[in-house]
Amino acid sequence: MNTAYSKSADFQTLLEQTQHCSRYARQLLACDPTLSDWLEDCFTTSFNREKICTLLEVLCDDLKNENELARALRKLRKHLILKLILRDFGGLADLDEVMQTMSTLAEICVQYAQNCLSNVLQPKFGFPIGEDSHTRQQLLIIGMGKLGGNELNVSSDIDLIFVYPEDGETDGPRTLSNHEYFTRLGRRIIQMINEHTADGYVFRVDMRLRPYGDSGPLVVSFAALEEYLVQQGRAWERYAWIKARVISPQNCAQTTELMNLSRPFIFRKYLDFGAIDSMRKLHAQIRQEVRRKDRLDNIKLGPGGIREIEFIAQVFQLIRGGQDTQLHIRPTQKVLKIIAESGKISRTITIKLDQAYIFLRNLEHRLQYLDDQQTQELPNKVADQEIISDAMGYANYDDFLARLNHHRDLVSEQFEQIFGAPDTAQDEICIWEGNSSETELVSHLDAHQYHNATETTQRLLQFRNSSRYCQLPDISRQRLDKLIPKFIILSAQQNNPDETLDRLLILLENVSRRAGYLAFLDEYPKILKRLTHLISSSSWASEYLTQHPALFDELLDAREIYQPPQWQQLECALMDRLDHHSGDKEQQMDVLRQFQQQEIFRLLAMDFQDLLPLEKLGDHLSHLADLILSQVLKLCWKNLRRRHREEPIFAIISYGKLGGRELGYASDLDLIFLYQDDHPDAQEIYARLGKSINTMLGGYTTCGRLYETDLRLRPNGESGLLVSSLEAFSDYQKNHAWVWEHQALTRARFSAGDSKVGLTFGKIRKVILSQPRDLTSLRREIVAMRQKMHNGHPNPSTLFDIKHDQGGMVDIEFIVQYLVLAHAHQHSDLTLNIGNLALLKMSAELALIQPDIASQVSELYHKLRKKQHRIRLNQTSPCRIPHNEIDYHSSAQLWAELLE
Repeated sequence: MNTAYSKSADFQTLLEQTQHCSRYARQLLACDPTLSDWLEDCFTTSFNREKICTLLEVLCDDLKNENELARALRKLRKHLILKLILRDFGGLADLDEVMQTMSTLAEICVQYAQNCLSNVLQPKFGFPIGEDSHTRQQLLIIGMGKLGGNELNVSSDIDLIFVYPEDGETDGPRTLSNHEYFTRLGRRIIQMINEHTADGYVFRVDMRLRPYGDSGPLVVSFAALEEYLVQQGRAWERYAWIKARVISPQNCAQTTELMNLSRPFIFRKYLDFGAIDSMRKLHAQIRQEVRRKDRLDNIKLGPGGIREIEFIAQVFQLIRGGQDTQLHIRPTQKVLKIIAESGKISRTITIKLDQAYIFLRNLEHRLQYLDDQQTQELPNKVADQEIISDAMGYANYDDFLARLNHHRDLVSEQFEQIFGAPDTAQDEICIWEGNSSETELVSHLDAHQYHNATETTQRLLQFRNSSRYCQLPDISRQRLDKLIPKFIILSAQQNNPDETLDRLLILLENVSRRAGYLAFLDEYPKILKRLTHLISSSSWASEYLTQHPALFDELLDAREIYQPPQWQQLECALMDRLDHHSGDKEQQMDVLRQFQQQEIFRLLAMDFQDLLPLEKLGDHLSHLADLILSQVLKLCWKNLRRRHREEPIFAIISYGKLGGRELGYASDLDLIFLYQDDHPDAQEIYARLGKSINTMLGGYTTCGRLYETDLRLRPNGESGLLVSSLEAFSDYQKNHAWVWEHQALTRARFSAGDSKVGLTFGKIRKVILSQPRDLTSLRREIVAMRQKMHNGHPNPSTLFDIKHDQGGMVDIEFIVQYLVLAHAHQHSDLTLNIGNLALLKMSAELALIQPDIASQVSELYHKLRKKQHRIRLNQTSPCRIPHNEIDYHSSAQLWAELLE
């Protein structure tokens, strides 16, 4: 919107402009000339709650007098709106000030009315008393719609709902049930606010959003409200309740209880993509009504109007609010900002939607400033059109309309992208429906070049005839009937169509009773191709998605899912989410699990697109595990009942694949726990901490498990203490550890906790690895351990075991460990935890092995890891390949040179 008037404009100019653009302002000033002097004294400052209350007290001699208060509230509204009109036209008030001021005015008026009228009723009826708590009860007044969201416009209805905590009776001279008492109070509040008198009105009051609407009781108890929401609440009421807020009494003690009661109705526990279809139907009804009444020029309800922006924001709240509590907010603009930050809509689009919202809401106010009418219709009269274009800062009405249409077109386009009806494949659906014979299905699959059409047909028929499918609600079965034909086509485009379709059917069986997931797949057909490709590529990925279907959501934004993780930003976002659930350990555990699953899935998607080298994938998965360990440590310490200090002097040390930054998707974590604390109870306290960490990592919730852990590498193994002091750890490593434990130490590193403990561990590690060793004895110990591992993994097949057979991965890892333990006392850089490939290269540079064989073994190790990675993605164990598929003789040669 153009700004036609500067903040430096003098008062008379602003006053003239105000009267030019608002007949209502002109009328107020004509009826009461003193308002002009009042305006001139205060127009440069905005209203806040304190100033509004002060003005009300000036206007009312007796706030406890019902008639006096009613007159004063009407005068207050006139003063406030007149000042808002002048400040708005003068560029002194932005949209937020106008909406906030009107919302605050409504709150104050309702609060003063409730307080006054309660005092009127109390001498006759006494106080309402709860039959269970035996405590005084009070009426809670809920603001809905724009009032609830602090977005009230200047000539708006206020949508209210009246509730009270408990049934019971009053304790006064005349006894009434609490329900009857609060009904009387509610009616009188409505009358004081809504009634048109010689002084006008305060706000029009709309009570139709209450349970059962106009036919329902005016007031309801908490219990009755909860029963209604659970048993009778409709989809549009979820939308309405998003903005629900207790506006009176101020700072009411029962507000939290009431909001907790309604929250499960509004925000479902799981992703709720069925909300899209529900809101699409609701919007279609609104559109039909608009067309019927020929109100397409309505900037609220018409195409590209305010309501469509609100629907865009609130559908994301309904879908994701059960999992993301950041979306439990009310103002539309703030919701759009959070959606942009989450990446669900691009920041550019949300900025444009925000600009359109501001333009449309400012226009709405200017339409209402004309005559103080609740209208969102563009004017038909030329004179009014000129006033509106001038009030909006445009030279003429055509220029204004051009800008308006630009905003409305953008809103309509975005609305259609989100709410447009999903694609259908009617021809394919006919093949799947129950009247298709087995022969027809086989023929259909043959035509799509399925390898085992007969067997796959049997699988489809088994699915279609299953009790689970037959007992589904109609809407879920209809969605499945659209999805399965699409998946038949998409599976046929993969190298393994039969396996792909079978995996998809298992996934659909798993999620079929969760209507929201079927709704998601139905609403977003564009992601089906991505989903099919992912499931075709890996049985592990298929099972992972089947266990965690909430990850479907990650497939929506291809740009986001294929971007490397920015761990610092992700950690900050995770900490914000954990802080939001402070005090709720179970919810925090679920937040951690959801975060881990989302990041693993994104890495998996990048992996299948060949966007991540295997070594980089291991780095990212290890970084994710470190981040999770750090947060788990913090949460466990915070929740520990007995703590002797603010921060623990405690560290988590990782070994094995995590220690070597070679973590896989399903790898367990080899960990030990160390501390450096001279408190007399330190051992006991940190033992409880270690146990808590292990439980949180390995414990299952409805969201799954974080990691399987292995703590056997601690000093003295399973018989040793769960946690060790640094002193005890150092002594054990120097005087009691086996050679294989020093081999394991070559891949150990600090992962989380106190950095000073981690630094000291690093020094101990370096000292241990740098000890001079008798090479003959070292070779004997390492060869014996290698033989023990080989005996524990026999290979009766004719295939080559990638990991355990001679020349395989374990041989190469043992070679590197031998080089470190044998020569680190002369070459300290060998103690660096830089990975097997880098250590092989360093050994060649130090002339410990030949460069050509180092290069060959490095290449072999890289190939073996890639082979193992791909095989495990299809859950084949052990990982074995034909002997002629890879040349592994270089590692056998190096083993012979060094260890035989």
